[in-house]
Amino acid sequence: MSELLRVEHLTKIFTSGLIGGYEIRAVDDVSFEVKPGEIVSLVGESGSGKTTVGKLILRLLTPTSGRILFEGEDITTFSKKRLKSDYYRKVQAVFQDPFASFNPLHIVDSAFYMVFDSYFPELDREEREELIDSALRDVGLNPSEVRGKYPHQLSGGQLQRILIARALLLRPKLLIADEAVSMLDASTRVDVLNLLGEFRDKYGTSVIFITHDLALGYYISDSTIIMYRGTIVEMGDTEKVFHNPLHPYTKMLLESVPDLNVKWEFRKITPEKEESAVYAIEGCRYAPRCSKAKEICFKVRPELIEVEKNHWVACHLYR
Repeated sequence: MSELLRVEHLTKIFTSGLIGGYEIRAVDDVSFEVKPGEIVSLVGESGSGKTTVGKLILRLLTPTSGRILFEGEDITTFSKKRLKSDYYRKVQAVFQDPFASFNPLHIVDSAFYMVFDSYFPELDREEREELIDSALRDVGLNPSEVRGKYPHQLSGGQLQRILIARALLLRPKLLIADEAVSMLDASTRVDVLNLLGEFRDKYGTSVIFITHDLALGYYISDSTIIMYRGTIVEMGDTEKVFHNPLHPYTKMLLESVPDLNVKWEFRKITPEKEESAVYAIEGCRYAPRCSKAKEICFKVRPELIEVEKNHWVACHLYR
């Protein structure tokens, strides 16, 4: 088995409203895999479904259909007890808002104590303190400067590093980083990204890096998955996706990145249909915004095809 994680035909449907509401297929027939030691970026704008995919893999949401295979086992069949005792020892997460991840009434050390109580109850106090200090140093923090502090006494960058230290305390095989650097300043973002890369190299930890920022995804990832309105439109080796984009949506995203050497010209935004109509389109959901859309694009959903080795696109232009 070459992959650590395999997602097969994953679908999540939400219903808007109580009476007469419409269905939103937030994740629609998504399939991909993550190999051991690989960093995969899920990239897309708000509403693309990338965060929902992360929550489904973490079992914070229950899939409507599809399978999530981790080390060959379908974790959608796991009980809550097995998720906590087995799965969450191997799969950890770091979320967008570091301040929301801590109890403001407790010192930040308590985040580590919860991990020990759940997974290492046999360790005595001295062993726990040594492990906390070691984990903090691993993420570039001086234990004496952050321990015993409350969340409001620390910066967002310090808190995010503490969360990474806590997650990596378990030496997980997979780390899901959901917009984990979006609230940090530019210099701190690079430091945190480098940390993720270092832990991948040191411990073989795989990472699913969820972001709306193309530059960050390009900087950190081996493979990139481009999502739009719950579907995968393009995926493959990061270098190929960024330097030879195939899908019109991927091209539009890359063209939207500001170039410091060119004077800006504001791009005219093509208005979308209302949200319920976009999700109800039978064909390509990007068709209403696509200048190259044909009649078939509105009627038939394109399948992912491998145009070149390790580079897939879902677009009728490449049939």
